Amino acid sequence: MGFWDKLLGRQPSSGKVAKDRLQLVLVHDRSGLSPEMIEQMRDELIAVLSKYVEINHEEMEISLTQGRGQNKLIANIPIRPPRVGRTP
Repeated sequence: MGFWDKLLGRQPSSGKVAKDRLQLVLVHDRSGLSPEMIEQMRDELIAVLSKYVEINHEEMEISLTQGRGQNKLIANIPIRPPRVGRTP
């Protein structure tokens, strides 16, 4: 779902959602990463990044994709504006 779709409140079709879920299941199976391991990686990413920047945990997205013979871990992590006086 793109930026404009979210902004305008458009919802993806049920077929598109089902296709995306199936692709996600296939990538998880082929990568050998369990959902628990992905959740642990997410928690560790939050811990490390939080040492340096303030992140928006609620909007953080981690996904696995497959393309051109390789699996990819994609992390979309929104960063909040820095607070005055924050030091790493």
